[in-house]
Amino acid sequence: MASTRSAEQSGPAPDCPREIRLDGGWFRMGSDDALAYPADGEGPVRRVRISPFAIDPHCVSNARFASFVAATGHVTDAERYGASFVFGGLLPDDFPPTRAVAAAPWWREVLGADWRHPHGPDSDVDGRAEHPVVHVSWNDALAYCAWAGRRLPTEAEWEYAARGGLEQQPFPWGDDLRPGGRHRMNVWNGSFPDHNTLEDGYLGTCPVDAFPPNGYGLHNMTGNVWEWTADWFHPVWHATGPREEPTGPPTGTVRALRGGSYLCHASYCRRYRVSARMANTPDSSTGNIGFRCSGPAGG
Repeated sequence: MASTRSAEQSGPAPDCPREIRLDGGWFRMGSDDALAYPADGEGPVRRVRISPFAIDPHCVSNARFASFVAATGHVTDAERYGASFVFGGLLPDDFPPTRAVAAAPWWREVLGADWRHPHGPDSDVDGRAEHPVVHVSWNDALAYCAWAGRRLPTEAEWEYAARGGLEQQPFPWGDDLRPGGRHRMNVWNGSFPDHNTLEDGYLGTCPVDAFPPNGYGLHNMTGNVWEWTADWFHPVWHATGPREEPTGPPTGTVRALRGGSYLCHASYCRRYRVSARMANTPDSSTGNIGFRCSGPAGG
């Protein structure tokens, strides 16, 4: 059984929100239920143990990332490459043709898209200071963590935190996607990818604290943006891997992300659940990937 949240909270790192300290302990990680994707390595369900740690209540915002860039002069991978991937539904109708991803044509490679210009060179983040920073690679997230004196959570830490003290529930609040008919996360509503009813109030990202927190006080652990973790991704390595302080394999080519995003929809992607996983190369960036920081329990 997952342990309860400690009342103690550790002190903030530079320009960071107050971390939430979690007790850790044994919990059941993964999922074998009907919604799980076996090929992603969501299962088997296994009991694992993690030590106490601290984690941010929400993702790194544009405002926080801007402070990091101002202090360090960091240039993101997307800025260095000169392009990143943007969901086509967020582009103007008259946006010029760009290269699309063959397996997911709603993703468009947009020249000049980066964290400051999330929909291309003519866009900006004005009025979006508290939205999660996007178009950040794993490398960028690691650089931010180093500046802030933090780190990325392991997959086990992330899932423990996302569950909010609940046992084997698909969502941070339980097993009902919309308890009482209320939306609890920012995902696609309607017919993907052509029509979003905006029932949850958002087309793209929402503010990092837009929806109620889970039982540990953490916002948007599912939906909104995928979150980088520290681990290398592998679909089966964890099946026989360590059960105490588990991490990903020692080497790999892609890093693990968690939580789903504003583009998840039951018709093609049910990865808006606490056990869901995805992988991407460490230098990749898109308009639906962000991150949150973690650290030692003592701050």
